[in-house]
Amino acid sequence: MKCEICGKSPRAGNNVSHSNKKTRRYWKPNVQKIFVEINGVKKKIKVCTQCIKSDKVHKPIKPVIVNPQ
Repeated sequence: MKCEICGKSPRAGNNVSHSNKKTRRYWKPNVQKIFVEINGVKKKIKVCTQCIKSDKVHKPIKPVIVNPQ
């Protein structure tokens, strides 16, 4: 549940009801397992979506297969 690029991890806090009663809860980061290319090597790592959107990781380019017809 931890981003391997930025280190984002779950955060703890309180749910607060209308009567101001507090119960514990967790906010989990949106972490995805994706293939990335690091130093020319393809690896599957856990990365948060903000790192994916900000191009902090580079996905490997898939080869395009063309049908000879």
